[in-house]
Amino acid sequence: MSVRVQAWGIIAAVLADTDPAGAAVRQRLSNSLDENPGVPERALLEYLLETRRSEANTADSLEPARDIRLTPPALPPQFAEQVDAIRSMSRISALLENQMLMTAFQPIYGLEGKTVVGVEALSRFVSDDGATAELWFAEAAAVGLGANLEFSALGSAAAAARGLPENLYVSLNISPTSCTDPRLPELFEHIDLSVDRVVLELTEDIPEEEYLQFISAINPLREQGLRIAVDDTHTGAGALSRMLHLRPDFLKVGRNVIGDVDKDGLQRDLAACLVDFTDQIGITLVAEGIETVGELKTLTELGISAGQGFLLGRPSVRPEDWAAWNTRLDLDGLERQLAGPGRSRTGRGKKTS
Repeated sequence: MSVRVQAWGIIAAVLADTDPAGAAVRQRLSNSLDENPGVPERALLEYLLETRRSEANTADSLEPARDIRLTPPALPPQFAEQVDAIRSMSRISALLENQMLMTAFQPIYGLEGKTVVGVEALSRFVSDDGATAELWFAEAAAVGLGANLEFSALGSAAAAARGLPENLYVSLNISPTSCTDPRLPELFEHIDLSVDRVVLELTEDIPEEEYLQFISAINPLREQGLRIAVDDTHTGAGALSRMLHLRPDFLKVGRNVIGDVDKDGLQRDLAACLVDFTDQIGITLVAEGIETVGELKTLTELGISAGQGFLLGRPSVRPEDWAAWNTRLDLDGLERQLAGPGRSRTGRGKKTS
């Protein structure tokens, strides 16, 4: 059910009430509908805001000595979930209309050559509530605006990528469902970022029932040079067989694989197995979340192709930071920097996060 249909349902229920005590409420809601023709969700939100202001003014006008609570007639409780959805839709719609998102890039280094080979684009939202990107995308998906927000983020990232060196690939996060959206091929017709520089990094597993549709939608773009990345959260025999069929260009592994790989023999063996596996099927292995020089050195020795993490470079929205990534990675310099003055090069420093 769309949010607009939900709004009409709530409004109809309120206006159908015949309780004389709610006459003023119904009149305010009716007036709001007249002021917002054809947009019931906005009318309902304005009504709710007006009700909240009335409650605040009533509370402020009461004498301190009197413990009297005057509450205007509220919406029926069964509509609370729909009202929350409408509020979320309003927040997401305002964000999209006002383009309140930016793109940060984090460098991805080729570990053998020790130079930047690509970047991952990460959305940063301009909001006053401090909500993370994950929360914004989850809220948008919950009210049916997930794809809208994803494509807005993709457009923002493509525009920001104009400030990057042309030899770098750009990894863009996207859900498998949005990969089947007809807006995806249209996007590449209207942005300056060429398709052969783009890596689509899937944010979740491909549902079994959508797998064939996903392959059908993405293959024409892959024929034009588009690449695909998946991460190691896609576990299980079914996911593994689908990954072999999909043949992604990149497999990304995180802290669960590379954490303390320089100290833990089992972690090292697991990473070595993944190097062998990806070499066999022709996939580039990327280590995410590299935090220590020891991890970086071990991953390089094992033959992992590429890596990213706070040790190598934090996400940044500043073009001057992106330009600085073109310098060659200096492992000894990093180790000295992290050790600090007077510290042994073999001393254990505090991990970055």
